[in-house]
Amino acid sequence: MTTRICLIRHGETDWNAAGRIQGQTDVPLNEVGRSQALALAASVPLFVFNAIYSSDLIRALDSAQGVAERCGLEVISLPLLRERHFGIFQGLTAEEGLQRYPEAHACYKARDVEYDFVSGESMLCFNDRVHEAVACLTQLHPGQTIAAVSHGGVLEMVYRKATGRPLQTPRDFVIPNCALNWFSFDEHGWHLEAWDDHRHLAKVMLESVE
Repeated sequence: MTTRICLIRHGETDWNAAGRIQGQTDVPLNEVGRSQALALAASVPLFVFNAIYSSDLIRALDSAQGVAERCGLEVISLPLLRERHFGIFQGLTAEEGLQRYPEAHACYKARDVEYDFVSGESMLCFNDRVHEAVACLTQLHPGQTIAAVSHGGVLEMVYRKATGRPLQTPRDFVIPNCALNWFSFDEHGWHLEAWDDHRHLAKVMLESVE
């Protein structure tokens, strides 16, 4: 039985715009992000969702709220959908990380899947958590279509699994804020149906930074 998930990255924040690594820091949407969330909600009548899930971080919850209201549903908070915890890198730009923690920055650039930024989460552990989140959603909603608002890192892990891309390879795809990304999950595996549908954001500034 196939479960379809429309996976959505939250709207823009000031830290996104500044290139700061947010991780699990609870940063709110900025003005552009709120506009993106409104445009996202306006596109919802085109689809029928059986449930709306969100990371429990405020930037995702606020992005999901309008979608849920348009569907007559409540947002279901799922902490498994949180962004990766970047430990000592949270709040820093990549350049600041290089200056303060050169060894950590080297691991970051090399995409060392076992490195956890001292107090954070390794890519391997993060990937396992994302897989657990997907398993939870598909078990709860067999044969249904749901939406889940999450974070760039979560979308990256799902995209890599669905397209067979190894974790270690550089990211060669964009993950825009509030775009629609469709996946299906069945007994044969994870499948990418559509990526980066941002037609509803035509009148909103589109920026995609780390």
